[in-house]
Amino acid sequence: MRDGSYAEPASAADGARAAQAAEAAASGGVRAARAAPLIGLSWVHFLNDGAANYLPGVLPAVLTSLDQPVRMAGALVAALSIGQTTQPLMGWIADRVGGRSLIVIGLLASSLGGAMIGRAGSMWSLTAFLVLIGLGSAMFHPQALAAVRAVAPVRQGLLTSAFLVGGELGRGIWPTAASLIGMAFGLRSLWIVAIPALVTVPFLWRWAPRLPARRRQIGALGWRRQVSPMILLVAYRGIRALVTVGLATFMPILWHLRGGSLVGGASIVTTMLVIGVVGNLAGGYLTDALGRRPILLLSAVTTALFIVPMVLVQGVWIWVFAALVGVSMFLSASATVLIGQDMFPGSKSMGSGIAMGLANGLGAILVLILGLWVSDSSLLFVFWVLAGVGLLSALLAFGFPAPLMSARERA
Repeated sequence: MRDGSYAEPASAADGARAAQAAEAAASGGVRAARAAPLIGLSWVHFLNDGAANYLPGVLPAVLTSLDQPVRMAGALVAALSIGQTTQPLMGWIADRVGGRSLIVIGLLASSLGGAMIGRAGSMWSLTAFLVLIGLGSAMFHPQALAAVRAVAPVRQGLLTSAFLVGGELGRGIWPTAASLIGMAFGLRSLWIVAIPALVTVPFLWRWAPRLPARRRQIGALGWRRQVSPMILLVAYRGIRALVTVGLATFMPILWHLRGGSLVGGASIVTTMLVIGVVGNLAGGYLTDALGRRPILLLSAVTTALFIVPMVLVQGVWIWVFAALVGVSMFLSASATVLIGQDMFPGSKSMGSGIAMGLANGLGAILVLILGLWVSDSSLLFVFWVLAGVGLLSALLAFGFPAPLMSARERA
């Protein structure tokens, strides 16, 4: 009796433990199933943004090879980014067609355009390649961001940041990699940058989820209700893009004018963008925990405070402040993407395009305008302007309506 009296509870306990183990295994399988496409999409983001944004690393050499003055740097960067203003349109198209084709086409266009930069024989041909890159990036980002949110139903700030990290690493590492290729083999060898993307495309069909087509008309998306917050978002992100692109464009030129090497100037950009990954991940975590408005404020203020010492200090301190600027700049990255998507829940790809592409295009146009005033003797003034407008962008964070600033999860 004694042995028998304990047999049934032990069996029940074993059953309960087995059920818990099965549930844990199933949960782990779901997490693994979601992690695989997220990791794959982050890798593809690394390739796309690397090929599309390595120009600052070789920009001094490109200007020299085409016999162009410093003020043309802004025009080239504007040509590179102007195609990104079509991201809202590309996002709307992506939502209507569904699937994942725009991710693939965008990656190929960005990479092939990047491969041709070193073979441009004139400003006109170089501009055409840069516009192709911008259009490819415009096709890639909205659908890729919508795909990430489709596989990340919880902790969306942090997981969106994880995807964005791939792009920031690409934008950070590739300028230095391209400068090394250019110095070792010449600018015409920059076609090498397209190889990783060509190898990756077959795998992309497995990593990227097939998104459902959404046949909603633009008029049904609630544009009128979102005009004011959309203007605020584009203005805030546009200023952030001006600061980011401006620093990446003019820091290597400033370094070159001070007698530094091509690789040294590119390494400042690499430091700023790669260490900025810390800010991206921290910003995603803090966005989930605290809400979006505090992160928008913190990013704007700290970035402005670190810009001026970065261009005034000497030696290793340049890279220290470049790292601090990078962390500060990207604190708000995931928050702004989520705001754009939540403005248009029926078209998350289009919302992503507004938050990233339209605003980045505006920032590029501002860099072009700023670059027209630049000469060798007035280059330092550019950084004071970037710090000043960056600080002013903090005021925009107070204008967003409370529902868009919530930290709660959204489907």
